[in-house]
Amino acid sequence: MPQERKNLAIAQLGVVDYPRALGLQTAMVRARLEAAIGDSLLLLEHPHVFTLGRAADEKFIVTPRPGVPVHRVSRGGQVTYHGPGQIVAYPIFKLEGNARDVAKYLRALEAAALAALARCDIAAGRRPGLTGVWVGPRKIASIGVGIRRWVTYHGLALNVSADLSYFDSIVPCGIEGCEMTSVAREGRPDISVAQFAEFLAGGFRETFGYAEVSFVEPAKLWALVDPGESMAEDRTIEGRIT
Repeated sequence: MPQERKNLAIAQLGVVDYPRALGLQTAMVRARLEAAIGDSLLLLEHPHVFTLGRAADEKFIVTPRPGVPVHRVSRGGQVTYHGPGQIVAYPIFKLEGNARDVAKYLRALEAAALAALARCDIAAGRRPGLTGVWVGPRKIASIGVGIRRWVTYHGLALNVSADLSYFDSIVPCGIEGCEMTSVAREGRPDISVAQFAEFLAGGFRETFGYAEVSFVEPAKLWALVDPGESMAEDRTIEGRIT
């Protein structure tokens, strides 16, 4: 999906609570629309959380876990899990010209993940009619995006060393019988989240055609956020999901 882009600013944020990350995305989408920042990529982990897309069916949370919050948010897709050991990538990109194609953007996110996995010697691929990345019959990366006036947010989650038992509580992405996997399960337990984040950053640079990459101090991005800011569509679902 090359677009003759110049620079990709990357921020490695460590572990960030899900609502706080939503607030940061809100601020950055606004700043990107105002041309106050350029294209940016957030790389981070979340504490344990389940998320539902804007039109997702709550029935796909089959076994709620005490202490694990559930958020309904403004991305596409069904239910997924985020947690420690999983790298999450949130691109704040302005899609222009021929890149204003949602399907093309989704395929580009898959390509970035595939390039990173290739660095680990993991042979992954796509499945016809489905979004995401698989290793054989098992899914390793999930994608759910939001686009506001052609600026992207939400994004991609890839299991590096995540506790896959949390996926047993849901029907991942609403796909019955979907089995999840991770980089560690596929024979590379030596790969850390930090190391895989470097591979993924390279995958984004290559796939989206950035000439340069720069790294941003997280404090500069957090300064964009108004206190209490979050995506308007986000809500925490309290109590048992039935």
